[in-house]
Amino acid sequence: MTDQLIKPGGRSVSDPAEREALKETLEDYTLRFAPRSYRKWGPGVVAVSALGGIAYLADFAIGANVGIANGTGSALWGILFFAVVIVVTGYPLAYYAARYNIDLDLITRGSGFGYYGSIVTNVIFASFTFIFFATEGAIMAQGLNLGLHIPMWAGYLLSSLVVIPLVIYGMKALSKLQVWTTPLWLVMMVLPFAYLLIQHPGAFDTFMGFGGIDPETGEHLNKGVSFAGAMLSAGVCLALIAQIAEQIDYLRFMPPKTEENSRKWWTAVLTAGPGWVLFGAIKQIIGLFLAVYLISATIDNVGIANQPVHQFVEIYQDFLPHWLALTLAVILVVISQIKINVTNAYSGSLAWTNSFTRVTRTYPGRLVFVVLNVGIALALMLSDMFSFLNNLLNFYANCGIAWIAVVATDIVVNKYLLGISPKHPEFRRGMLYAVNPVGFVSVIVSATASILVYFHVFGDAVQPYSPLVALGLAIVLPPILAIATRGKYYLRRSDDGIDLPMYDENGNPSDAKLWCCVTQTEFERPDMIASALPGPDGEKQYISSLALACDKTGEHVLPADPPVR
Repeated sequence: MTDQLIKPGGRSVSDPAEREALKETLEDYTLRFAPRSYRKWGPGVVAVSALGGIAYLADFAIGANVGIANGTGSALWGILFFAVVIVVTGYPLAYYAARYNIDLDLITRGSGFGYYGSIVTNVIFASFTFIFFATEGAIMAQGLNLGLHIPMWAGYLLSSLVVIPLVIYGMKALSKLQVWTTPLWLVMMVLPFAYLLIQHPGAFDTFMGFGGIDPETGEHLNKGVSFAGAMLSAGVCLALIAQIAEQIDYLRFMPPKTEENSRKWWTAVLTAGPGWVLFGAIKQIIGLFLAVYLISATIDNVGIANQPVHQFVEIYQDFLPHWLALTLAVILVVISQIKINVTNAYSGSLAWTNSFTRVTRTYPGRLVFVVLNVGIALALMLSDMFSFLNNLLNFYANCGIAWIAVVATDIVVNKYLLGISPKHPEFRRGMLYAVNPVGFVSVIVSATASILVYFHVFGDAVQPYSPLVALGLAIVLPPILAIATRGKYYLRRSDDGIDLPMYDENGNPSDAKLWCCVTQTEFERPDMIASALPGPDGEKQYISSLALACDKTGEHVLPADPPVR
């Protein structure tokens, strides 16, 4: 880095605040490829950091809620369906992120959406982060209210503000936080559940025979297993399908894959990528198990039985004094909330920043969007979103399923089976069309249709199956549209104007460096593109994807390839 920083657009950066904004962009790789020179962590550290983010307690509430509404049998089948969908759709996305070191927005751009088309999926992902930030914040507020008698509104505010300082420093701070807190979290969560199974073996039979609760009367029901009940349960659980995007925000920092680290590399990608759902599904089942135990043996209050803090207080005090049980439960809730909400705030800020910078070609600093995302989540908490959590998650699931399934289908079917979509991901401005109808139309149609189904537009009988509508259309439409358009909207240009190879002998993104004519900084080859503007002596110049994203004049953007006749 030179002593003087040059802001995208050519103006010298002299103001300290602006200098820090540019440095922050370079450090966090908010808008771009994560270079090899920054990726110094081993596969194990990246995987643990990524899995640390799934410490959230919302799974306990989700499992309890779907079981209380539909009975244990239907809930278990719904959770199984959810897990299968997550694994099948999550694998190709996780592989692309780890192999090519880019986040899901950059993958989405080149997988059927185009440079600006993926903004709609950024909004879907940002919504995911603030919905679950609010869910976890509400759980923390419940714990603080129960343990320290802090008013709920103050708990909401505290749970929101505490994560902001941690998020500012990006991946370096987050990796340390996740690695150090994960062992303590595992012990505090697993031990009480194991104790319950050993000391109360009859609780398992009660759990398997649980038929749900009538939401109006509070009476116990005797619901058996039904396909509709399973799909309603799966719909709520599948709101978590966008969690793969948060896993990818860590997996993009994976080291290059080589013969020497191949086994560790694949283990990390599979475990921390689609493998997160194994832990998520187990937590949902435990959450339902604890809720059924409390309803049948301790308290007959559904409003408390589905709240994780009350679940753990009741279990802890089965073998500990009340004061210690309460203390441990609050500590568990606080650790879990901070572990996941630093990820929610971090990933949400990346999504908002990506969208804002592409639309306005201005980068105001990621911290602005950290505050925005936290502010939206706080508003949801203050509106008591926990009381309508099932409906909110069911609605959101339709959008999340549409996005993830469309991108996964484009990678698997359009790239590898049909060969219509370019196999290597492309994300740079000028290389892509503004909008590619293959992914953009597919996600709009599948999300809209499934939302209409969910809101009973096509009748009550099909309403439970809205997740299947979203999934089915998201799988069928991309190849149909790719064939119909003959794939001509994937690449605006086939050549980026750089003679150096994009990948090394192992297929990893090259670490060769080129000089950016705008920022006066070196960037690695995959992050660079030739500038349409020649140098002072007519020589070819290169520009980074970051500088090109902020180019308001468009003078550096290469022309499109001539149309093929």
